[in-house]
Amino acid sequence: MIEVLQAAEFWALIAFIIFVTAAFMPARRALTGALDQRIDGIKRQVEEAKLLREEAQAMLANYQRQQRHAAEEASSIIERAQEDAERHRAVAEAKLNTVLQAQEMQALEKINQAEAAALRAVREATVDLAITATGDLLAKRLDGPEGNALVDAAIQELNQKLN
Repeated sequence: MIEVLQAAEFWALIAFIIFVTAAFMPARRALTGALDQRIDGIKRQVEEAKLLREEAQAMLANYQRQQRHAAEEASSIIERAQEDAERHRAVAEAKLNTVLQAQEMQALEKINQAEAAALRAVREATVDLAITATGDLLAKRLDGPEGNALVDAAIQELNQKLN
């Protein structure tokens, strides 16, 4: 073993190991420092990604709530619109029935008036015809002394009724 200690290669190897160790220590610190910084950067990015993911999930939940609310509101609006339409239809139907009843009553009134006018016209025509026929009949029957006696009697009755 003494021979190994006296050999130049041995001391060259020891010097090389010391050199590499001395050179590697600062490089190791720089390398591990860089790796530690890289690890810290990755950890920050992972944490930021987690925060972003949580924010995105919160936003998604919020948008889903808003969407449900909007759908409920739209459903409510449609329901109210249908109720309003039904109410307006019922009101319009009632108004139409009222107008139709009024028109029917007017038509019936016109029919009754026309019927009454026709009956009056028939009565007037019948009375005119009866008066004319009676006048002709009386004129034929009351010619002469009997007729004069009846006219005198009618005049006396008229005087008595007027007094």
